[in-house]
Amino acid sequence: MLNPMFDAWASLCSVNPFAWDCGQLDVAVAPSRARAAKLPPSLIAQRLVTDAGSLDYKLYVPASYTGRPAALLVMLHGCSQDGADFARGTGMNELAEQYQCLVAYPEQSSSSNGGKCWNWFEPAHHHRGGGEPALIAGVANKVMDEYVIDPAKVFIAGLSAGGAMAVVLGRTYPDLFCAVGCHSGLAHGCAVGTGQAMQAMQYGEAAGAAPLAGALPLIVFHGDMDSTVHPRNGDGVIAQSVDLSRLRPGTVQTGQATGRSFTRTIHRGPSGAVMAEHWTVHGSGHAWSGGRRQGSYTDASGPDASGEMMRFFMEVSDQRQ
Repeated sequence: MLNPMFDAWASLCSVNPFAWDCGQLDVAVAPSRARAAKLPPSLIAQRLVTDAGSLDYKLYVPASYTGRPAALLVMLHGCSQDGADFARGTGMNELAEQYQCLVAYPEQSSSSNGGKCWNWFEPAHHHRGGGEPALIAGVANKVMDEYVIDPAKVFIAGLSAGGAMAVVLGRTYPDLFCAVGCHSGLAHGCAVGTGQAMQAMQYGEAAGAAPLAGALPLIVFHGDMDSTVHPRNGDGVIAQSVDLSRLRPGTVQTGQATGRSFTRTIHRGPSGAVMAEHWTVHGSGHAWSGGRRQGSYTDASGPDASGEMMRFFMEVSDQRQ
């Protein structure tokens, strides 16, 4: 029997057959730092095992990796997806070559959630040091132990349930991650249990856990025609992550990309440093903007969310150094 959360979620989404195609993966034992530069640019099947549990993940090591300090991006898939599907749909591995960035794709198990959704709505997964946040942070730390990673360039992003969980990780592990990307997700603590989760998804509950001082830089994408996770949730993620009363008035830009118009609001701190970007993609639904058709839950039209997230991550890491 599927988790009731997924039953309701799936009723609002159409499942793309690509979501169940894991593709061909290269399987290898976790490399040492000395061997890391010799690996081919491919997805590597890995597993984190801890006293608190285990978590499978896929790791992409770009050919541009030479053993010198590189960036790391943790990507959290949405419901019914897996790491390979999410990699195909977002095209993030191609960008990783350009930016010399390793990409880790933790994978939710069907035993933890029947729909393979991250349990962002359960209290057990809202805090540091336990549940899924601890396992996902453990994946990032494991990659950092096995490869040469610049600790000032460790990022996390996700789609839908993965976007909501990325927000949780950014708020509970701000010492590990340097910036957050949330696509079609929800605010941390906006729901406790399945009923509240469905309420937030359908109506856009902006309330959540209290804002934190010194919150991480954040980039949010949301389609204004999303009928699965209401676009008001994007507003809630921004409001929770940045104290708008202490920032300069947001700079609003409009434009068009690949047949869709968008509105981009940039929030800067008193020093002028960018704290958050909020992209509203007009006419887009519950799908990764500018994604590839080879993956599920993608919209080939609209601004390239993957490219903009990677650009944002690198810019905010540079401005903090």
